[in-house]
Amino acid sequence: MQSTYASRFGRWDDLAGVRRKPQRRLLEAADLYFPPELYPVVGHPLVAARGPAAVRTLLLNRLYDYLDFTTELENLAVIPVASKIARGTSGLLLPRQMQADAFKIVTDEAWHAQFSFDFTQELEQVTGVPHAAGGAPVFVQRLDEIAAQLPRQVAGLEALLFAIVSETLISGLLSHLPRDERLPSPVRDLVRDHAEDEGRHHVYFRSVLRHLWPALTLRERHAVGPQIPAIIQAFLTPDHAQVATRLAAVGLSNEEILQVITESWPEHELMGEIAQSAAPAVRYFTEVGALDDSRTRDAFLEAGLLAPAPDTDTGAGAGGGCAAGRPEHLTPGAPKTPQDANTPGSTRP
Repeated sequence: MQSTYASRFGRWDDLAGVRRKPQRRLLEAADLYFPPELYPVVGHPLVAARGPAAVRTLLLNRLYDYLDFTTELENLAVIPVASKIARGTSGLLLPRQMQADAFKIVTDEAWHAQFSFDFTQELEQVTGVPHAAGGAPVFVQRLDEIAAQLPRQVAGLEALLFAIVSETLISGLLSHLPRDERLPSPVRDLVRDHAEDEGRHHVYFRSVLRHLWPALTLRERHAVGPQIPAIIQAFLTPDHAQVATRLAAVGLSNEEILQVITESWPEHELMGEIAQSAAPAVRYFTEVGALDDSRTRDAFLEAGLLAPAPDTDTGAGAGGGCAAGRPEHLTPGAPKTPQDANTPGSTRP
């Protein structure tokens, strides 16, 4: 196990958004709330034919969905995992400083969820357009499906790995939105505040992975390794059902919706984009030795997350993914025996 840990939270009181940034307020309506380039359905001819008002509504709802995704991701996926690490009930033996920093991450993520929720309410008031919630985020269903395929001895590990993936694959939206001067400054500032905190979280959860993987038994690695690509895809793959709901609301038929979604996200292009966005996580899992297992490497290859190396049947290079921005697009147990001391307990909410 990697025993060293260099904290990035030494100046947390001076840098954290919850400590030093004001709550962002939207005071007046705007013409554009989300970059159309990052929501390809609005450029489709069938959507454009519905007129500028329909496009504006779709882009406003895209911002609603992004804010809702942030609130749900933090509450359902990240806070429960960080809380267990902080309380020492994750099943991992970690340096005390990592536990202390996990408390700070819980505070950060609760603030991200709160300001996203609050900003949604302000959007509704300023625009007069209500936010129609889309139900549970699709990653919850995807994680449940993955969990159902895992042996009992690694139950809950998918949630810890999902938290690692979601915190190390910083959303493309966190990079793009703050720089888009077409958007209202409160939108850009809110996303920038989030991005600055997530930079510290990225480094932290990369360190969690470095402690986690060596702590797993060979049997546990063989069980969970082949599921890692599905966990990555659970985070990066667009929520097409949510998109369909938004398209139906502006008057598209079922046939038109299917055509718009299929043509806006061609499968081969989507796989390439997911691979591109997944590249940092693929590199981190490679560094800790997860891909040394042939079944795990094969799963990464089959998912399109690795480029096969020439003249060999094992891939060497990580492809690069979906703008995490397309999902922009969008959980208690102490160790019981020394042998299990570094095996995470259930982390599913």
